[in-house]
Amino acid sequence: MLLVGAVLVGLSMLLEKGCVVHGEFKVAGGKLVAADVEVVEGRLSRVRVSGDFFLEPDEALEAINASLEGAGVSEEPEEWARRIRGGLPEGARLVGFSVEAVVSAVRRAVTRASGWADHEWELVREGPRSPLMHMALDEVLAEEVGAGRRGPTLRFWEWASPAVILGGFQSVSNEVDLGAAERHGVEVVRRITGGGAMFVEPGNTVTYSLYAPPSLVAGLSVAESYPFLDDWVLGVLGDLGLNVWYQPLNDIASDGGKIGGAAQKRLASGAVLHHVTMSYSIDAAKLGEVLRVGREKLSDKGVASAAKRVDPLARQTGLARGVVIDRLIAGFRSRFGLVEGPVSAAEESRAGELVGSKFGTREWLWRVP
Repeated sequence: MLLVGAVLVGLSMLLEKGCVVHGEFKVAGGKLVAADVEVVEGRLSRVRVSGDFFLEPDEALEAINASLEGAGVSEEPEEWARRIRGGLPEGARLVGFSVEAVVSAVRRAVTRASGWADHEWELVREGPRSPLMHMALDEVLAEEVGAGRRGPTLRFWEWASPAVILGGFQSVSNEVDLGAAERHGVEVVRRITGGGAMFVEPGNTVTYSLYAPPSLVAGLSVAESYPFLDDWVLGVLGDLGLNVWYQPLNDIASDGGKIGGAAQKRLASGAVLHHVTMSYSIDAAKLGEVLRVGREKLSDKGVASAAKRVDPLARQTGLARGVVIDRLIAGFRSRFGLVEGPVSAAEESRAGELVGSKFGTREWLWRVP
């Protein structure tokens, strides 16, 4: 949180005296909170919070605004939250939002965060690629967005072959039964983001990546950015009739269990790589053989319970996988706009180079034995 404070100090110096800045924060599965703020000599002034939330009593809104008057932009977010809680009338009820959501909206105003619709989003939806090529493309496209050579991008993946994708810091020997993986023709690769191992086969997952500029998540902590970046997915799945929510830190959950999980990395340029794999169908027996973690977690109830731990979209929606992806793309486009932005020849070439020099090497895979 010290980094956030330092960033706010730097930005406050850039804000003109009396300049009104606007920020918005959408609560995952909840309401929108907006903040209009002036910054005068490094302090908040004329704070005006608004949104489609519910709040009782009415005067609680003015109390929230007043509590932030004079707060230093260099103060930690927890201090802003303490100010707000201390100023709320006794018995105040915040419905569809929280004190933390107000803090996030004000922080996004002060950091001059961009909104989804402020960008022209590009869509990459192509045919199957090898697991190694997918790993490399994630790095290349994130770097291109960070360098400004590509617009913010949404990419849907198609798998050419089965794979276990390890998180950047996971142990190969602890996570994978290499003998079982070889028997089933499952390739083991490592991605650049953290998090847990994924087991994928062609046609059994819905996987996408977001490559976003740093301004989109400005003012948000890493933990806050996860549900923020996937809120549109919750909306689309809700439109399909699913009761879904975000389970901290990085899981998309439903009444039947976990649907998918997210992983994220901030590049040196500030660009954000955020990707999600959701289960469309699941081979519980094979998953239990190949993943040691899966076997450990399921040992007391049997491998069959994997289908309960991960509740696939096929069962919940009754829709073909391609239709689910079509709906996700249409939902994103209707919210934020979307234009075609296929992988360029230069990006393809760079990704191929990275497969040879990094992702396909033993040194990369076995960086954590």
